[in-house]
Amino acid sequence: MSAMLGTVLTAMVTPFGEDGGIRYEAAAELARHLVAHGSTGLVVSGTTGESPALTAAEKLALFRTVTGAVQGQAAVIAGTGSNCTAAAVELTAAAEAAGVDGILLVAPYYNRPTPEGLYRHFRATAEATALPVMLYNVPGRTGVNLDVETVLRLAEIDNIIALKEAGGDLVQAAEICAQAPPGFSLYSGDDALTLPLLSIGAAGVVSVASHLAGPQIARMIEEYRQGRPDEAARLHRFLLPLFKGLFTTVNPIPVKAALNLLGIDAGPPRLPLLPLEGEALAALKHLLQQYGRQLLAIN
Repeated sequence: MSAMLGTVLTAMVTPFGEDGGIRYEAAAELARHLVAHGSTGLVVSGTTGESPALTAAEKLALFRTVTGAVQGQAAVIAGTGSNCTAAAVELTAAAEAAGVDGILLVAPYYNRPTPEGLYRHFRATAEATALPVMLYNVPGRTGVNLDVETVLRLAEIDNIIALKEAGGDLVQAAEICAQAPPGFSLYSGDDALTLPLLSIGAAGVVSVASHLAGPQIARMIEEYRQGRPDEAARLHRFLLPLFKGLFTTVNPIPVKAALNLLGIDAGPPRLPLLPLEGEALAALKHLLQQYGRQLLAIN
């Protein structure tokens, strides 16, 4: 899957109108823009896409829209995870029928299953599709950690071939990279940890900042992979203020504000999230002004 996905997957925002409805043409335009600016894959209806606030019908419409927009130029990964196994199974099968290239399954949130419950949930959902599946560990959101032993058990299932790791635990990530079977890849789920995770075997990143700096993130990864860690580190340091600035409050509030400031129509978040305002918005605007035209993804 890593070969199919490449190194820079953008966790794509979902554009909404002021009335709260999805603007599907804006989503198609954004998808094409991202592919033209460094994204080798697009994650649709993930955390950054405000998946908890989307209906199943809206998610399927987004999957079809983005798949049609990119026309095979990038992999489209559908976020179909749920804390209800039956719902995840149903949406995963429907996403495959909608024509996506892969599936992203977040760990079940709120109900906090045991490791065995996690294993059975992911196994049942993976069995609902022939598509490649990426697991998603984000304990800060879900309240449960997808531990090393469980990941390694799941990695033995044929079509579970990657993990998006956003737990912030480099030891856990290193153990997974060291022990996972051939063909199983780990991706950073945190822009600020992409370079450290590359150093222990990660294949790439599922990125928020690539909405704005896709070419630079792709170059950072390539510099590291080509044996130029000093240049990769320089690019990481250059991008670090942006990585931090896009997470001053709950994702995707800042990245949507940044896109709107730069003339890329992302619209507002959908309730219960609110748009960035006041001093926080002013600080983000100042940060973007400091970068200026150095962010090559800006039109």
